[in-house]
Formats: sequence, structure tokens, C-alpha cells
Amino acid sequence: MTLPKTEGGFDAAAYLAWEEAQPERNEYIAGEVFAMAGIRQSHNVAMLNIATMLRQALKGSPCRVLVESVKTRIEAADCFFYPDVLVTCDPRDRQTPTYVSHPLLLVEVLSDSSAAFDRGVKFAAYRKLESLLDYVLIDVTAQHIEVFRRNPENHWVLYEYGPGDSLELASLSLKLDVGELLDDTLEEASVDTPEDCRQPLDHSGNKP
Repeated sequence: MTLPKTEGGFDAAAYLAWEEAQPERNEYIAGEVFAMAGIRQSHNVAMLNIATMLRQALKGSPCRVLVESVKTRIEAADCFFYPDVLVTCDPRDRQTPTYVSHPLLLVEVLSDSSAAFDRGVKFAAYRKLESLLDYVLIDVTAQHIEVFRRNPENHWVLYEYGPGDSLELASLSLKLDVGELLDDTLEEASVDTPEDCRQPLDHSGNKP
């Protein structure tokens, strides 16, 4: 399927219509569409660990825990991203089945190919979400977790955690065991070195 052309690039509505028919996930940044790279087993395990812990802790609440295939819309930055895990407690997000616009918590599991993007462009866009209170970065290679927390003065403060610590998520009034969160995420060194596979697609939806 061809991605529709719009004045000055692709608009968000055209992206959403096109993305529904794609076999793989693609993110959208201000008129450009980017194919997403595959992930390692350890990445997937970490994502499932924290999603499961959050789901158990929030069961019975109005909050939803969603993983990897649900987009987050950042209207102020004209972006759609696929976070690894998100939590939304806003009833407005139940009215948009394929994306959320008001997450409280976003989680990204870092990889060699995505770490710079997750810390830079993506975090800059995420900070434009008025609802967002915690941004969690999980580094399974270093067995280390960073939480960027928005304080009452609207500044982002970094908190760092490792095995043996209790991860605090102020947005949800939760504490999670870091050892459990990182359980089974260590891998043997790989012989392949991943490259950054985030490439914009052309106007036919193909990589140049």
C-alpha cells in the first residue's frame, strides 16, 4: 500500500490510515515515517517483566497497561511512537483504540540501535506530554534503570536504580523490585553488532 502524499509531507491522519495495513511497526515524526528495528530476547523479557508487574499492581484500577503495539500520540511534537510499555489512567484514551494521548508512565528498554534516540529525540517529544510524570529507561546490558520524573516545578529529575533497589514510580504511587524487573535479562555476548536501523521510508512506504 502506498503512503498518501500530503502538502509538505505526510500528515498524521494519512500515517494512521497507512499504518493500520502494515505488517511491521513504523513510527511517525513530523511528516516522516521510520521503520522500527527488531529487538533482542533480553529486551522482550524486560518489557514483559515490567508490564506484568504493573498489571498486577494496577488490577482493579481505572489504569491500563499497554505494551509495544499501541502508539503514543504527541500532538505538540507531531509524532507517533511505539513505547515498549505505557500506563494510562485517562478515560479519553479508551476512545482512541490504536493510540493513547495522555499516558502517565512511558517505558523504553534500551538497545545499541535505539539508546541515543530514546534519550534524545524521543524524550524531547515525550516531555511535551502534559500528562507524563515518569519516563523509565531500562538498560539490560548494564543491569541499570533510569527514571526521569517530572517534579511540581515541571522540571525533570533523574533517579537511578540497580539490583537490590526498589524502583519508585511516583506517578502511580508504586515501588517495584529491580531484581524481579531485571530477572532473566542477562545474555551472552553476541558476535553481531547491531546498527541503527531507524531509516525514514520514502513516499511509497519503502526504505530509500
